[in-house]
Amino acid sequence: MHTYPTQAVILAGGQGSRLRPYTDDRPKPMVEIPGTGTPIIGHQLSWLAAEGVTDAVVSCGHLAEVLQEWLESAVLPLRVTTVVEKEPLGRGGGLKYAAQRLPDPDQPWYATNGDIWTRFSLREMAAFHGERDATATLALARPRIPWGAVETDAFGHITDFIESPPSPYLINAGVYVFSPAFTGMLPDQGDHERTTFPRLARERRLAGYPLPHGAYWRAIDTAKDLTEAARELGAQGGS
Repeated sequence: MHTYPTQAVILAGGQGSRLRPYTDDRPKPMVEIPGTGTPIIGHQLSWLAAEGVTDAVVSCGHLAEVLQEWLESAVLPLRVTTVVEKEPLGRGGGLKYAAQRLPDPDQPWYATNGDIWTRFSLREMAAFHGERDATATLALARPRIPWGAVETDAFGHITDFIESPPSPYLINAGVYVFSPAFTGMLPDQGDHERTTFPRLARERRLAGYPLPHGAYWRAIDTAKDLTEAARELGAQGGS
């Protein structure tokens, strides 16, 4: 019998410089996917609620007041608390600062980057995490390479052209499941991906959950990502 997390942290404090001019007057999670009328974070909150999350802590930074105003005025499917760092704490320190506001520190929790557009079963990921007795589990994606690829034979003849093939490598998809003890392992300041994660990997307490075949995933980093997300969403017939 698995215990599925009911609490989550959303990291929503990035500058979003590569999404300008969209982020000149709003933080990246407040950018709307064209055609949906809803900012990225609105879709994330709906997804988390559908997966059984009842409480979310949103870590704000760049133009925090814009995000806070939207959260206060929107009809939300779960309870939301916001935190703003008084001074830059780094990714790990910011995650720890936000996690300390979760309602139940003795229970597992999800986390997601605020610019991720995805849909898959968080409950299945949490079960995977529990089965491996992991302290932290990262969702892993295989994004498409943005260029066309060329295949050759051993003699150097070109045999095929492949448009935007999947990467041969898995990457951190920016969605996580953490056990309660993980919070105390985070640095007060600094980057947990250079400290906590490598330590857990050496101790075999860090797991990687490959996204299921066909699961939608995209990081919204550039204007091109917005356009392609809207096109892909249209092809799927909605969110």
